[in-house]
Amino acid sequence: MKMRKESAGRGHQRPVEILFEDRDILVVNKAPGLLTMATERDRERTAYSIMTDYVRKGCSKSRNRVFIVHRLDRETSGILIFAKNEDAKFTLQNNWDETTKTYIAVVHGRLPHKADTITSFLTENKAFIVYSTPNHSIGKLSRTAYKVIKESGRFSLLEVNLLTGRKHQIRVHLSEIGNPVVGDAKYGLKNDRNKHLALHAWSISFKHPYTGKQLSFEAPVPDYIDWLLR
Repeated sequence: MKMRKESAGRGHQRPVEILFEDRDILVVNKAPGLLTMATERDRERTAYSIMTDYVRKGCSKSRNRVFIVHRLDRETSGILIFAKNEDAKFTLQNNWDETTKTYIAVVHGRLPHKADTITSFLTENKAFIVYSTPNHSIGKLSRTAYKVIKESGRFSLLEVNLLTGRKHQIRVHLSEIGNPVVGDAKYGLKNDRNKHLALHAWSISFKHPYTGKQLSFEAPVPDYIDWLLR
């Protein structure tokens, strides 16, 4: 695996960077700290609102819009796909199981297995905490594959393949095996002083919703992930 990094000379990363655009889709690189879309609790500026403004070219009366295909957690950086019409949205979502999604994560400690697949049934409680349950009737089957790419004194760099797409899946699975993602305030170590979640949606491969052509994209890995392993 060869990762591209953000150039140190670029300064602060833009909230949303366009990696690819045509008449049907937008593939973007989302900065950490930015919501994909607004929720009932959070009405702030989001990746969705930024891209809606972009396709409307500053005209608030424009009917142009984007459609959300999938989401990333607020603190997770990396690749997001937006559709520019409903047909493209539904085609991408209906074929989502065929989409390959690879993440980069830095976790605490060293893993006993250098490559493995974590499987559990995930559910969420009233406090919005996701966790594994032995009760198959309330949990959703969730599978996360990983392999160790590099190890340092305190951390390990993982390449993670998301085999199912559940909320907080990677963070919960890695935390439950004893190797939480660095900087994870929700599922990580209580004494973790790192301010950034070291989880990045690095690459994606999927079929174009109109042409059927296989497309693959990578989002440069943020510098703070590289710094953790020095």
